[in-house]
Amino acid sequence: MAKQPYILVLGNEKGGTGKSTVSMHVIISLLRLGFPVGSIDVDARQGTLTRYMDNRKATSESMENPLPLSTHIPILPSQNPLKEEAVKEDQQHLEEALSQLSSKRFIVIDTPGSDSSLSRAAHAVADMLITPLNDSFIDLDMLVRLKSDTLDIVRPSTYAEMVWEQKKQRAIRDRGSIEWVVLRNRLSNIKARNKEQMDEVIQALAKRIGFRYIPGFGERVIFRELFLAGLTVLDLEDCKIPMTLSHVAARLELRNLIHKIQLPDVERLAA
Repeated sequence: MAKQPYILVLGNEKGGTGKSTVSMHVIISLLRLGFPVGSIDVDARQGTLTRYMDNRKATSESMENPLPLSTHIPILPSQNPLKEEAVKEDQQHLEEALSQLSSKRFIVIDTPGSDSSLSRAAHAVADMLITPLNDSFIDLDMLVRLKSDTLDIVRPSTYAEMVWEQKKQRAIRDRGSIEWVVLRNRLSNIKARNKEQMDEVIQALAKRIGFRYIPGFGERVIFRELFLAGLTVLDLEDCKIPMTLSHVAARLELRNLIHKIQLPDVERLAA
């Protein structure tokens, strides 16, 4: 019996945290490991992931040996003026996309940096929710409210409460569970008090509201430079692009990230 697709959702109601960047790199990493992958962009109005996939397809078509590609589906939010009908249409469009990708081992869904019925529907189908946030208290505010003087946790934020609501709905619907991973992006190598405070708060918050915390990407220009060609550092050899020390470091960082996410079947192939 074929395995059901494992669904990863990249979610955070704040923009600019690296959701699309992480989505791209997870997708290509899984493709490079030999998995059939589907991708869904429910942030299709901004369309960062969709443009990346279009760029990758164009680059692939110009090569003698094509690049591995995901089966990609962008979904625009319903324009129905009636809210209840719009919610139903968003749900239907997502279900249709998931059905089209039902033969894939993994489906990666990129969501917008805002609250919407389409984003909530995507969160509700996740097997794993990955929430990237930048290494700052501005981004941390999307997860928790803190006392400014002591940094004590006051209460979870509206986004954290929304995630918990989707976890409950998932359990009621099919007794499934959503594993929540918070990924700290744009980490610097500079030791600073702010960085230490962030670490302390996130570790405490992980225990309180139930997520697994992992470090993400550092601030590397290479992750942005390759966007226009639809590439990652895993593609450079096939594209006959010379590897620099910066490329090697970025590739190691990406492989470490995939290892820390702990996806089913991946460790066996990534070892």
